[in-house]
Amino acid sequence: MRPGRGSGYAAPMAGSFKTEAIVLRSIRYGEADRVLHLYSATRGRIGAIAKGSRRPRSRFGGRLEPFFRLDLVLYEGRGDLATVTSAHTVAAHPNLRADGPALGAAARACDAVLRLLDTEEANPSAYNLLGRYLALLDGSESVAGDGSADGAAGLAAALAFRLKLALAAGFAPELASCARCGERDGLSGFSGAAGGVVCSACERGGFPLSRDAHAFMIEALGRPLAQAPSASERALRQAERAVTETLEHHAHVHLRAAA
Repeated sequence: MRPGRGSGYAAPMAGSFKTEAIVLRSIRYGEADRVLHLYSATRGRIGAIAKGSRRPRSRFGGRLEPFFRLDLVLYEGRGDLATVTSAHTVAAHPNLRADGPALGAAARACDAVLRLLDTEEANPSAYNLLGRYLALLDGSESVAGDGSADGAAGLAAALAFRLKLALAAGFAPELASCARCGERDGLSGFSGAAGGVVCSACERGGFPLSRDAHAFMIEALGRPLAQAPSASERALRQAERAVTETLEHHAHVHLRAAA
């Protein structure tokens, strides 16, 4: 529940700022503190420390764990880490914590954001995408249409998330024409180095990409996340390789396996 007027929610102090953020990682520090990796709606990546948050009577309770979506007030001093002074829950996602596949998918999604978006620059598309995916994994948003055949925590949904995240980060693969020569016909392979699909004449150095895998990638980018298309295991693995190699070559980021 968001704090309103008369709730005792103090206005930010001088030198502090408010933001909504998702906890990507929470690390125990010292005897009673936590160091947090946050992704903010308005500030991008933030490193923060929550002093005394591990004490039994901490005012933060358990809300500084990964996957929590929070309204935060942070104090920005001279150090590298901001200090959390207030935290209110926007979404706790309790259901995904009780489901093994959903928990793993959420961890991989947060890890992907942590690796791919490492600047203090706001990226609303990426923030909203992560929030939507966590909500789907939690079951607070339903998978619509034909959806991914293996559910919100499955490989198809995870790859749809990664493709959209790559797009939000500016590293989406070229899918409409050959990434090397621009040819639109005979697209039969994929090259991470070239950054997209390649025609038969330019396939050297790439790997074969089936029509199903190519179609999945196009549809996954074009559809809402809750309507991730289904595809065969073979097509999904090809799509995963395509996304992985694109990010390795162009973003210099290696992501964990999607499932």
